[in-house]
Amino acid sequence: MRIVDREPTFPVGSRAKGVQPRTLELLDDLGVVDEILRVGRTRVTFRHFRGREVIRETTLCPDDAPTAGVPYPCGVLIPQTFVEHVLRERLASFGPRVELDTALTAIDATDHAVRATLATRDGRQEQIEVDYLVGCDGGRSFVRKALAIPFAGETHETERALIGDVHVDGLVPDAWHMWLDVERGLGFALCPLPGTDVWQFQGPQEEDANGALTSPSVDAFQSAFDRYAGIPGVRLHDATWLSTYRVNVRMAERFRVGRVFLAGDAAHVHSIAGGLGMNTGMQDAYNLGWKLAAVLQGHAGAGLLESYDAERLPIAAWTLNVTSARQEEVIAAARAGHGGIEAGRSGDTTQLSLNYRWSALSRETVSRSSGLRAGDRAPDVDCGALDTGATTRLFDIFRGPHFTLLAFGGGSPASRESAASAFGGATRVCSVVRSDADARHSSTSDVVLADSAGEAHRAYGVDRDTLVLVRPDGYVGLIAAGDDAAAVDEYFGAL
Repeated sequence: MRIVDREPTFPVGSRAKGVQPRTLELLDDLGVVDEILRVGRTRVTFRHFRGREVIRETTLCPDDAPTAGVPYPCGVLIPQTFVEHVLRERLASFGPRVELDTALTAIDATDHAVRATLATRDGRQEQIEVDYLVGCDGGRSFVRKALAIPFAGETHETERALIGDVHVDGLVPDAWHMWLDVERGLGFALCPLPGTDVWQFQGPQEEDANGALTSPSVDAFQSAFDRYAGIPGVRLHDATWLSTYRVNVRMAERFRVGRVFLAGDAAHVHSIAGGLGMNTGMQDAYNLGWKLAAVLQGHAGAGLLESYDAERLPIAAWTLNVTSARQEEVIAAARAGHGGIEAGRSGDTTQLSLNYRWSALSRETVSRSSGLRAGDRAPDVDCGALDTGATTRLFDIFRGPHFTLLAFGGGSPASRESAASAFGGATRVCSVVRSDADARHSSTSDVVLADSAGEAHRAYGVDRDTLVLVRPDGYVGLIAAGDDAAAVDEYFGAL
């Protein structure tokens, strides 16, 4: 595996700055969530001003506490640069490293391989041949353009913003500070970035007396601050990143052409309202990653890769719709004078309720009209390890690139053996039992968990012996009767 980036250095700008609850679960699975939580901030306060006057304060997730099923109920405020740093360090622990100053300049894909041309700034070129190529190269994606994939949608020319990271003297970094222009539903904001000594500035990109758009600069930021806020003694200085932003709402017509895939902004762009951009891109990659691994390792046929388009295209369409709606909410709240950026947040932007119920990888052989369904996110639950009595989380059982068979009631020996031998032997069997009698019949399981309080049974909507197969990305793939070994065989056979 090789990961190349045409930039000569890693980005220093904060860019996205929110990790949603479902992405925190992804980072938990990767073993890096503690570092994110150590640096990031969860209960974020939004302080609204009218000029120098504080008119309102609101706090996200003021009372939400972790539960057995939802260990991360709140998103985390943290710069994208830090998230990338943590992920690069985790990647390096497996060997690969991101290769900087290396641009992809040509693609030649066949039915059997992808030939790619790489080039560095000093003129060196290299041609490589790979099994698959994934373009995670942003809204102006070279990969998408090389594949001639339409990027349908619209550009909101009037919704332009200046953005950057600056040092600020004279403000206490205990809240996200916002000033609103009630007439236009816009304004500007200064957000202190956890783990740093800088603030992210966001404000409208306006026209000067000659009709030219304002360029991002510390002077432009200071001018906007003085005009909107007028608080004496506040000085913006020493920018570490300057940029502009324009709202684009676009989506690629498809995310795959043969052996080449798109993920993240290369596949979809949208309003920043709701904070879903970076998160949706990471979920794209997580969905595709385990499938590529399964095919490359010979555990699944190449047909499995067809499910990437089938599962992620509807999610992308949903994301474009919901972020556009949230953007309208932000503007309406600002014009009404009772809200700002936080109006873009809602229960659906946690991404915990997103599912793949329609997918060919979601199967049920038992009748279920309510509760957890195949395709839903598999909830976390605290259980007791039968051998030690220690508390064990289901997320700890799921962690890693394997399928997990939860055999509620112990399951039949045949169903456990079918699962254990499937997927190249990379399926973990976990019996979830209510009694010692069930435990005695579960001796061939990798793990036996005691659910004496019935929390796991309730979270998974189980009232009888049931098999729940959890995919490597933490979604339920199969729900079947406890003795239905054939359903397990058929599921893996279809892969």
